[in-house]
Amino acid sequence: MFKTITIAAAIALSGASAYAQKDDHGPKHGGIFVETKALDFEVVAKPDLIQVYVADHGKAVKLDGAKGKVTLLNGTEKTEVDLTPAGDKLEAKGAFKVAKGTKGIASVTLAGKSAASARFEVK
Repeated sequence: MFKTITIAAAIALSGASAYAQKDDHGPKHGGIFVETKALDFEVVAKPDLIQVYVADHGKAVKLDGAKGKVTLLNGTEKTEVDLTPAGDKLEAKGAFKVAKGTKGIASVTLAGKSAASARFEVK
């Protein structure tokens, strides 16, 4: 009986471990992670740089021909920023009003695909 319980526990734990490794969702670049039905977004929002990393449920996507936009909302103030591909991310450089409480919407259109968007808030 004890041997059966031990084997069952070992199988259960190994399955949970495998699942945890497979589901590698979360921020990898110090940003805000948002999972949507279409894509995963990680938004890194700084006063001088906005970066959006995009994945397809944990798998990297090609950004050739991709377009993106981030809308920043600070109270009644609205700022729209166009993003361009830069290696493994979309980004924009400049001066942006980003602080705790800033809300935003990231929208990304991959080549040949419909636009996907995610809402986020800087904490």
